[in-house]
Amino acid sequence: MSLSRDAALEVAKVLTEALPYIQRFTGRTLVVKFGGNAMTDPELQQHFARDVVLMKLVGMNPVVVHGGGPQIGRLLEQLGLESRFVGGMRVTDRATMDVVEMVLGASVNKEIVSAINAAGGKAIGLTGKDADLLRARKLALEPGQPGTQAPELIDLGHVGEVEQVNSGVLDLLLASDFIPVIAPIGVGPEGASYNINADLVAGKVAEALQAEKLMLLTNVPGLTDRDGKVLTGLDTARVDALIADGTIHGGMLPKIRCALDAVKGGVRTAHIIDGRVPHAVLLEIFTDQGVGTLISGVAS
Repeated sequence: MSLSRDAALEVAKVLTEALPYIQRFTGRTLVVKFGGNAMTDPELQQHFARDVVLMKLVGMNPVVVHGGGPQIGRLLEQLGLESRFVGGMRVTDRATMDVVEMVLGASVNKEIVSAINAAGGKAIGLTGKDADLLRARKLALEPGQPGTQAPELIDLGHVGEVEQVNSGVLDLLLASDFIPVIAPIGVGPEGASYNINADLVAGKVAEALQAEKLMLLTNVPGLTDRDGKVLTGLDTARVDALIADGTIHGGMLPKIRCALDAVKGGVRTAHIIDGRVPHAVLLEIFTDQGVGTLISGVAS
């Protein structure tokens, strides 16, 4: 069935609006943290996979980092293992770490890889343990950190932070036309495994690759002011001020700090986008309006 004239003109308008962005970002690396509703809704997952494939086809270099908290929680519950969180991070003992590796490194990672490949891409799944991709160290919450009241260091078990990214592995894959899909499991001294927050991994990967963009998919429209209006076009000084005056607080604070650190570390722009919107990644990259909060190193 042929398109009506108006429908055809709308398609042409969309394509012409996208053209300058395609030209600008060809050959550039974009790191996308995939999580939230976009990850658990099959239709949104399919949209995401097609978005990533299109990015690759028009000459961009997408790198995907994924989470999997809800899936981990469900399996822990089925196994009768308790989920405990401190400061927003899952306390990870040896048994829990085994579940994390099983869910993130096998089930979730391979599901995303399969979706991208089914959409025509060439995805390859990795954990941070592959070729020492994510070298990690043990993370302990210090006294006085948000969400804690403890007077001494808190041992979170096998929870880590990124010490170094082996970017050569990713450079090799990107140069060979692959789409890396990374599970946020790091490797420490003597091969110890660490569960790392996926936002933090995405930010560190973006820094290591000096990416054009870091995109963090979430379940909210973006960063909002006190009246609920989405804020965008922010520079790092403005974000620091919003943190200082309490506008940015609670669960959004770690995500914003991750984006802020990435931009201060050389990533050109960071984006907090609403993963509940179909094709949110393409809308943020290829349209004038975007669908979330943009943070850059310079004032807009």
